[in-house]
Amino acid sequence: MHPKQLLDRYQLEPKKSLGQNFLFDENVLARVVDAADVNAADEVLEIGPGLGALTRLLAQRARRVVAVELDDRFLPILHNELAGLTNVQVVHGDILAHSPGALFNRPYKVVANVPYYITGAILRHLLAAAHKPELMVLTVQKEVAERLTAVPPHMSLLAVSVQFYGRVQTISTIKAGAFWPRPDVDSAVVRVALGAARPLSLAEEEPFFHIVRAGFSQKRKQLQNNLRQLGLSKEEVGKWLTAAGVDGRRRAETLLISEWLALYQTSHITQPITTPPET
Repeated sequence: MHPKQLLDRYQLEPKKSLGQNFLFDENVLARVVDAADVNAADEVLEIGPGLGALTRLLAQRARRVVAVELDDRFLPILHNELAGLTNVQVVHGDILAHSPGALFNRPYKVVANVPYYITGAILRHLLAAAHKPELMVLTVQKEVAERLTAVPPHMSLLAVSVQFYGRVQTISTIKAGAFWPRPDVDSAVVRVALGAARPLSLAEEEPFFHIVRAGFSQKRKQLQNNLRQLGLSKEEVGKWLTAAGVDGRRRAETLLISEWLALYQTSHITQPITTPPET
């Protein structure tokens, strides 16, 4: 059933404030599930199931699906539309308030048509968790997909924050007409495959990103100037950059992930950088 027809039945309207654009094209939905290689052994987290179209497809293939929905108006719809699917658990709440470790005690995948206005926050929340997913397949704005898959000299804090954990690729683009209400922009299916081996321990991730955030703090400034906000003198920053093999006249968007890691691994030559900036 078309999303508008289903919402009319329940006398509901989509909330623009929650970024509710429902993906209803069956071919596109199937491509999303295919991109995640969902099989009978998989446990899957879906964020924002909405009216349950993607949830049903996931339930047909996965061992277990946990669908976290913020809008309580959709709970009766999901209860009715997913009736009989015993491998689906609908959780009412904000995914940003849920720890993945409380929802899964084994490896899991994330497959979702996420609300575009909090795409970055969702990615940060899942990737910063102690219990990270092994794979994520998300529909995002096409522009965001381009930022996520960027390479030097067009890197961003978002690109580093995701590529640090694994390989990011755009699987396909989605025309705006595959959604209702129709969004103003086209979208894309993005796949993030997390590496089995982490480049740093969980405890090291925050101090690492503290350095990265400092590097990107003022886009037009050279790295040697931005890093001084970490409380270091010009001489200390110069010594640090030399040890890492990074030219301080470069800008943050030109650095490879390996160069950010080199900066973190040589940060001890000045002082341990472990205190995150105030929020």
